[in-house]
Amino acid sequence: MPTITLPDGSLKKFEQSVSVLDVASDIGPGLAKATFAGKVNGCLVDASFLIEQDSTLAIITGRDPEALELLRHDAAHIMAQSVQEIFPGTQVTIGPAIEDGYYYDFARDEPFTPDDLVLIEKRMHEIVKRDLPIVRQVLDRDEAKKIFSDLGETYKVEIIEDVIPVGEEVSIYKQGDWFDVCRGPHLPSTGKLGNGFKVMKVAGAYWRGDSKNVMLQRIYGTAWPDKKQLKAYLHRIEEAEKRDHRKLGRQLDLFHLHEEAPGSVFWHPKGWTLFRKLLDYMRFRQDNAGYIEVSTPDVMDRSLWETSGHWDNYRENMFTTQTEDDRVFALKPMNCPGSVMMFAQGLKSYRDLPLRMAEFGKVHRYEPSGALHGLMRVRHFTQDDAHVYCTEAQMEQECIDVVALVLDIYKDFGFEEVVIKLSTRPENKIGSEEVWDKLEGALSNALDTMGLDYVLYPGEGAFYGPKLEFVLRDAIGRDWQCGTLQVDMNLPERFDISYVAEDGSKKRPVMLHRALFGSLERFIGILIEHYEGKFPLWLSPVQAVVINITDKQGDYAKNIEKMLKKQQIRAISDLRNEKIGFKIREHTLQRIPYMLVIGDREMEEGKVAVRSQGGDDLGVMPVEQFIELVNNQSGY
Repeated sequence: MPTITLPDGSLKKFEQSVSVLDVASDIGPGLAKATFAGKVNGCLVDASFLIEQDSTLAIITGRDPEALELLRHDAAHIMAQSVQEIFPGTQVTIGPAIEDGYYYDFARDEPFTPDDLVLIEKRMHEIVKRDLPIVRQVLDRDEAKKIFSDLGETYKVEIIEDVIPVGEEVSIYKQGDWFDVCRGPHLPSTGKLGNGFKVMKVAGAYWRGDSKNVMLQRIYGTAWPDKKQLKAYLHRIEEAEKRDHRKLGRQLDLFHLHEEAPGSVFWHPKGWTLFRKLLDYMRFRQDNAGYIEVSTPDVMDRSLWETSGHWDNYRENMFTTQTEDDRVFALKPMNCPGSVMMFAQGLKSYRDLPLRMAEFGKVHRYEPSGALHGLMRVRHFTQDDAHVYCTEAQMEQECIDVVALVLDIYKDFGFEEVVIKLSTRPENKIGSEEVWDKLEGALSNALDTMGLDYVLYPGEGAFYGPKLEFVLRDAIGRDWQCGTLQVDMNLPERFDISYVAEDGSKKRPVMLHRALFGSLERFIGILIEHYEGKFPLWLSPVQAVVINITDKQGDYAKNIEKMLKKQQIRAISDLRNEKIGFKIREHTLQRIPYMLVIGDREMEEGKVAVRSQGGDDLGVMPVEQFIELVNNQSGY
């Protein structure tokens, strides 16, 4: 006689075991029809799951957050079924739900074509209309291997052999005649998927992600609760393609990447101007916040990374070299050990704390070639890093100050929506439970004191300390993880650094690791896409272009350019023998904020005709008035 406790605290008593769907039906036919799955004692289960003892139950419908992953997982299965119906002999491998959609990897001799994807999506809609019941079955491990082996599904046999322990049963899900190995849960039937899905593209993928293995074909799709949300997502994709920083980087002549230096950026003059403006901005903010700036070596001995713990926890991502005297060095993948060496140089007193030490450090990390993506994922980048050394008593306030600084900085770039994630101790942590309690408490208390909401991510912290991550939402609704704050008492212990306390004893400092932009390269990529290349005036690589109508105004135009540059306005002149309309269109595409057009009248009156990047005619004005206009808009 199980008693079911519902989310509102009400109780339902049953004479015998009941399924999630039975409970939903008992509550009402409308809920039963809307039921996707259930959450029994906090675990997500199928609607057919039998509840045999007293339990808590939440009915999952399409309105619940958990429903989206269910939809996407089912879309993957339905896509796999449609592929095998259309292309017999194709083997299915792995097909999970992912952010914004799903994929499935297929083993097939012939490559999938764009026309094939259309057929696959059409067949998926047919399978949805069939409304096939999705039924879970449990098989003996050897029986499951034989079934898939007889079908020629060698990849499924390998999964069963490598993933499912001997003696453990195998869970499969059937929809009609099609079935697959899967832990589940799934929707009650294919009809529950609805019509908010689309097959997107095909790409290559190595079996089990190992480049030594065979290359498979991965078909990606997206799935949403309804067509309206699908349409909104596809619109975001179109916007993202228009804003792609790699395309705009070429169009605006900001940077390029080259095969001979994979994952490293070649900055063009305009792009480097943008980079330097970000450095100037951050230096201004950090100076005002009491930071000092230092610089540490790019290459350091292996022993330093062994002491820090990075050698054991991060070795595969490090570039190393061995010299003739058999010393092993590493290009630094992060700045922390170098910062500790700076702190250790000379005696430190409690009077020196908090010591806020900033560095625009160049770091190198080996990222797989397939993961590299423009400015967003590189191997060589610059961090706006800082390490704050403080006492335990100062730790919480320093956390508050860092969080306040990072949120204020993001506002200067137009990011008002920021999600804060708190990641706690991982399995590979170093240090005692007591130390981790203090560190996690400092971060959570700081956020509580500031009245800020946060999302908890248990077990996702760095090996040396818990961390905050700051996730920005851009102009088209995409989320980007940028800044981080980590609190650490373990590296100071491992490096044996200390300060002289007020009573004359030696004590360990607390170490805060802090990055606000994160990677400057990646942040610039985000800014390019957020602004669609139309940067704020203060950040724009070129703020004004002076354009002459005929050759007669050439000398006057050059003089105007010189006047503007003397006033620290980033200006260029365009004296080409081209029509004025052509020049204006070209510089509009270059996203230059202001165009100063000069004809005979402007030259005679010593003025300029000002047009904005958006096409507004601001009228004819003296150069001094334009300079004042720019200066009034050029602050952070």
